[in-house]
Amino acid sequence: MGMFNNGMFVARGCCVLVGVASLAAGCASAPIQTMSDTRQTIRAAEAAGASQAAPEALAAARDELHRAEQMIRVGEYRAARREAEAARQRAADALSAAQQQPR
Repeated sequence: MGMFNNGMFVARGCCVLVGVASLAAGCASAPIQTMSDTRQTIRAAEAAGASQAAPEALAAARDELHRAEQMIRVGEYRAARREAEAARQRAADALSAAQQQPR
């Protein structure tokens, strides 16, 4: 019975390690979907008139997206993801400001 319990412990430990390694590898991949979502949010903000309603926020979103693209080129995927998420939020803020403008 002692061998069985030790074997189960080792098997569970290996499963945990494989799971952690998988999560780490997933986090280190290029943030393709995040980048796509950010570009779409920027386009929506532009279409809604954010260039006039929130030019600073829109420009900042574009700059952050550009920095994220540069980070991807050099393999800094985690930093690129953070930068793209910040760009998407800033673009969403610009979109919101544009939508609140009277037409």
